[in-house]
Amino acid sequence: MVSRRDFLWCTAAGAGAMLVGPRMAFATVESERRFIFVIQRGAADGLNIVVPYADPAYARLRGALAIDPSTAFKLDGTFALHPALVQSAAMYTAGQALLVQAVASPYRDRSHFDGQNVLETGGATPYQMKDGWMNRLLPLLPQARDNAIAFAPTVPLALRGSAEVTSYAPSALPAAPDDLLNRVSQLYEQDPQLQALWRSAMEARGLAADAGARQDPASLGKLAASFMSRADGPRIAMIETGGWDTHSAQTPRLAAQLKALDTMLAALRDGMGPHWNTTTVLVATEFGRTAAANGTGGTDHGTGSAALLFGGALQGGRVLADWPGLSSSALYQSRDLQPTLGLDSVIAAAVAETFGLDPELTGRTLFPQTAVPRMRQSLLRT
Repeated sequence: MVSRRDFLWCTAAGAGAMLVGPRMAFATVESERRFIFVIQRGAADGLNIVVPYADPAYARLRGALAIDPSTAFKLDGTFALHPALVQSAAMYTAGQALLVQAVASPYRDRSHFDGQNVLETGGATPYQMKDGWMNRLLPLLPQARDNAIAFAPTVPLALRGSAEVTSYAPSALPAAPDDLLNRVSQLYEQDPQLQALWRSAMEARGLAADAGARQDPASLGKLAASFMSRADGPRIAMIETGGWDTHSAQTPRLAAQLKALDTMLAALRDGMGPHWNTTTVLVATEFGRTAAANGTGGTDHGTGSAALLFGGALQGGRVLADWPGLSSSALYQSRDLQPTLGLDSVIAAAVAETFGLDPELTGRTLFPQTAVPRMRQSLLRT
C-alpha cells in the first residue's frame, strides 16, 4: 500500500517509479562544510580499483583479471588507479583525491545484507543497532530548518534514526503539470498534517528543478550538486550505487561501474563550483573481494577493500596503506586481502575533520559499539 506521504512525494516529483540507478539522501545542517557518503553496494573489488601492481603476487593471483599497469594511472611505486577512473586520477594529481587501501568495517563474514547493515549502522555485528551513523551525526551539528531529506524512494539505513527524514526521488517519467500541483495544493491547504508534507515536497521539487532529475551518472552528480551548493540546501548527503558484485565477467562490468562512478564524481565536482573546496566525498563498500580470480572471470566475496576520498579540502595526492601484501601467508583466511585499517576510523576522521568536531566524541557517537582508533594522519588540510 502506498502511504499518503509516498503519494505526495510521487505527485510532487512527477511519478512514483523506483530508481534502478544510484540514489541519494540528504541532511540539512547549519554549516558551510559538506559531507557526502557514496556506498558501493555489492562489495567493490578494491584490488582492481587501487591496484597493488608492484606486489609480485597480484598478477599471479588475478591472472587475466589483473590490471595492466601500463594502462593504469600510476600513483606511486606500489599502487595504480584503474584506467576507467580518468577524472579521479585528475583529482588525485590536483591533490583532491586521497585513496585508502586494505580497509574494512568490523564485519568479517561475506553476506551482502549483513555487511551493509554493519557499514550503515556503525555497529560491531549485524542487526544490533537500529539507527544509522549518519543520523547519529546530525545532533552533533547545528540544526537548520529541516533535519534530513532522502533523495531516494526509501531512506537508506545509514540515515535512519531519531532525526526526521523526508524523501525526494527523481523519475524518468514526465513531470506533473503545474495545474495538477496547484489543485493538490488547494486540496491540502486546510489539512494540518498533509499541508506540511506537501509544502516540504514542493520545496524539494524546487531545489531539483534547475538540474533536471534524470538518472544517468552525470545528471545525478549535477542534481546532487544543485542541492548541496545552494545557501538553503543540505550539507550532508548519501548516494547509493549498486552493481558491484562481480562474480563473473568482471573486467567489462567493473570498468563500466567505475566509469559511471567517475562521471558522477566529476559532475558533482564541477556542479559544486567554489563549494567543492568545502566538500568531502567518501566512497566505500561493505567488504572487498577475493585476492584470486575465480573460474568464471570474476572474484568472490572477500574482506579488505579500498575507500576513496575526494574534495577540494583534502590533503590529497596520497595513498594511505599499511600494505599487508598478497603472499599466501599474508592473506586473511588464506583467500582475502587482510584489512590493516578500520573503515570506522576513516569515516570518523573524515566527518570530524570536515565539520571541526571533537574526534573522540565523533568516534563514540557514530560507532558506539566499537573502539575506534584515531587516524594517525590528517585527511584534510587544516
